[in-house]
Amino acid sequence: MKALTGIKVVNLAANLPGPAAAQRLFALGAEIVKVEAPSGDPMKVYHAGWYRDMLDGHSLAVLDLKSDTGRLELDLLLGSADLLISASRPAAMERLGLGWDVLHQKFPRLCQVAIVGYPAPRENEAGHDLTYQASLGLLTPPYMPRTLLADMAGADMTVSAALTLLLGRERCGVAGFAEVALSEAAASLAEPLRYGCTVSGAMLGGGIPEYNLYQTTDGWIAVAALEPHFKKRLEEALTIYTSDEYRTAFAGESSAYWQEWGQRLDVPIETVR
Repeated sequence: MKALTGIKVVNLAANLPGPAAAQRLFALGAEIVKVEAPSGDPMKVYHAGWYRDMLDGHSLAVLDLKSDTGRLELDLLLGSADLLISASRPAAMERLGLGWDVLHQKFPRLCQVAIVGYPAPRENEAGHDLTYQASLGLLTPPYMPRTLLADMAGADMTVSAALTLLLGRERCGVAGFAEVALSEAAASLAEPLRYGCTVSGAMLGGGIPEYNLYQTTDGWIAVAALEPHFKKRLEEALTIYTSDEYRTAFAGESSAYWQEWGQRLDVPIETVR
């Protein structure tokens, strides 16, 4: 018996945040029904393997929600569901007759988490992970981001919102609605930058030697001896105290050597992959 055993989730969301959130709810015991348009989920084209992994264990229903038949089939699914995840813009949901007011009236026990790009009044503006990161200073052109921060943080926020709504319904007997804005999800991960912690030269931005990147004989390592006891242990073992001494010391051995050495000394040192 898992925490969400007996909970049924209908996921209308394509691409990444919604399916990733549904996958995590499934791991908690929820039954997931993924609804796809006849054209399919674009994620299947972008990365078929990841698409399959996120769909694993879920039921798949292919419905044309612009047709009367498709809407009727969706209503049958929602009639027995506890939670709806959507990722279309609010205006598009209204055009389909799937606005929250309509849904809540028809299915009073149904909770909904709506994933959008921006909060009101920009909720109908287009956006994607790349543009959210760009607006927050998280990109270093011409390099593309190494991960999809907004999407993955948005998936986490969707799970949190879903659990909050379901708990609230059990306590109060009233189903609720929550909106997750991916731009705000990205902004939450950009807080260290906004507060200046990770800007170039700041304490966590290369400004101190004990929390920095160093070249080795065959690559790079990340040294994160931030707490005083880690720093003391590291500097006493190597007799190093300045940035130049750090660089000289770590340049003399391989990355694997330093990672193993750090493990023995109980100091956080990791090879940069």
